[in-house]
Amino acid sequence: MKIAEIRNLSVEELKERIAGEEANYTQMRLNHSITPLENPAQIKEVRRNIARMKTVLREIELNNK
Repeated sequence: MKIAEIRNLSVEELKERIAGEEANYTQMRLNHSITPLENPAQIKEVRRNIARMKTVLREIELNNK
């Protein structure tokens, strides 16, 4: 997910996406520990997407104060 797409989301949508991606990340890590994924770079990409979303959410929070 690109940063421009993330910035277009509302705060509530952003929080929902973060929760969903974190659950997906946890599941991917668990599955990878049992049976290796075809593309383990997906784990890194999901982690970075979560970080991007949290960064944008924090920027919104700081601009509203």
